[in-house]
Amino acid sequence: MADAASSHAPQPQGATGVLVLADGTVLWGHGFGASGAAVGEVCFNTAMTGYQEVMTDPSYAGQVVTFTFPHIGNVGVNEEDLESHVDGAVGCVVREDVTAPSNFRSTGTFGDWLTSKGKIGLAGIDTRALTRRIRLSGAPNAVIAHAPDGKFDIPALIKRAQDWPGLEGMDLARVVSREEIENWEGSVWTLGKGYGRSPHDKRPHVVAIDYGAKDNIFRNLVKAGAKVTVVPAQTPLSGVLALEPDGVFLSNGPGDPAATGAYAVPVIQGLLERDIPVFGICLGHQMLGLAAGAKTTKMHQGHRGANHPVKRLADGVVEITSMNHGFAVDNTALPDNVEETHVSLFDGSNCGIAIKGKKAFGVQYHPEASPGPMDSFYLFQKFIEGLA
Repeated sequence: MADAASSHAPQPQGATGVLVLADGTVLWGHGFGASGAAVGEVCFNTAMTGYQEVMTDPSYAGQVVTFTFPHIGNVGVNEEDLESHVDGAVGCVVREDVTAPSNFRSTGTFGDWLTSKGKIGLAGIDTRALTRRIRLSGAPNAVIAHAPDGKFDIPALIKRAQDWPGLEGMDLARVVSREEIENWEGSVWTLGKGYGRSPHDKRPHVVAIDYGAKDNIFRNLVKAGAKVTVVPAQTPLSGVLALEPDGVFLSNGPGDPAATGAYAVPVIQGLLERDIPVFGICLGHQMLGLAAGAKTTKMHQGHRGANHPVKRLADGVVEITSMNHGFAVDNTALPDNVEETHVSLFDGSNCGIAIKGKKAFGVQYHPEASPGPMDSFYLFQKFIEGLA
């Protein structure tokens, strides 16, 4: 890689930010948000709204998000639209410089918010070209850096990108999971009222295992009629059973499902053996698949955005879904006890499974998406109704 390091594009005047790929490619731009450098996998997201939700989704841990929509940051930020308070994406790449916010709900600027969260932004990048590169060559490892004085050690950044091992084999769920058991009290948001409170009437009790969960999942479980207790990712089977769940939810999360499965799969297998209803989303869906004997694979570019069509095989209905995943359950060799229930209409990859003879199912997409399509809320209702 020495030749790549010595042949990178010269730094333009005024450039204060840079994205350095592991192959030596250097993309110059304008840095904003936090100063410094961070390493991760570069992916792209096609959603037109929800950049704050994306940046606070723990499933993006270890990743730099390229937004294909050019105007990111123009509605500002607020504390109500956070998906979690743990680390999500390490940084983001955008086309246009962030303008002053124009939205009545805004309480601050995107750049200042990134600074407060220690996340790096890079503007002025040809995001269309970068996205095409990812589509053709796969998601690269890279370093995103911001230096207000414009001084960068490019060879050192290239080496850092090359030395990073990548997401395969990396268990990030334990990094982003909460550390204590929490009785979830929140409910869904409404304009002018904010977030509601979870009712204290007698409800089916769902224990949610947090592999890096989005808070809106728990709100939707409450909306569907559940009482929710959230537990850390590494909670043993005995700890889950001690809470006397009517059903167990497996959350989304980052990293390689096979790595997280080392401690998650035995717990899920124990739940299935006891015929406890299980519902998984995203990483949780992949954990359920592994527990049933399926395999997971690293995708070429992944699926990330708010407009992904998914076919429900039972009746042919097409759901428009929100997605964020770089791994998938391998549907070319599913075990006999696993039924495929949903597939992507983009590439035919698996988007849903059910375990035969069990009240256990999962989907690869996000039925709780906020903002995003609402086609799939029925899955929460299906799960809660099955607990009665």
